[in-house]
Amino acid sequence: MAVENQELRKAGLKVTLPRVKILQILESSEQHHMSAEDVYKSLMEAGEDVGLATVYRVLTQFEGAGLVVRHNFDGGHSVFELARGDHHDHMVCTDTGTVIEFHNEEIERLQDIIAEEHGYEIVGHSLVLYVKPKD
Repeated sequence: MAVENQELRKAGLKVTLPRVKILQILESSEQHHMSAEDVYKSLMEAGEDVGLATVYRVLTQFEGAGLVVRHNFDGGHSVFELARGDHHDHMVCTDTGTVIEFHNEEIERLQDIIAEEHGYEIVGHSLVLYVKPKD
C-alpha cells in the first residue's frame, strides 16, 4: 500500500482508502482498459465497500491528476488505463470489444510527415483502429 500512497501524494491527491483500493485494482488487473463498472465489480468481488458513485468520482480525480487516461472507444462508455508514460495506439475488435495496444514506428513517422506537409507539428494524438477477425 506504501507505493500507492506515494503515487497518490505525488499526483497531489490526499490518500484515502477508496483511492488506494481503486489504484490497487487498476495496477493489479490483467485487463488494462477498465470501465468504472469493471472497477466497481472488482472491488465488490474483493469484498471492498466502495460505491459506484465513489468509483466514478475517484477515476475522474485520477484523470485530472494524470494517473489514468480516459478513452471513449466506439460504443459509448469510457474506459480507463493507467498513465504509464509510454505512447501506444489501440485497436478495438468490433465483435468482442477487446482492446489491443500496439506501437508502430512507421505509423508515428508517417504522422509526423503528414503534419509537416500541412505546416504543423504534432503535439499529441490518439489513433484507434476498429478491427474484426479475418474470415
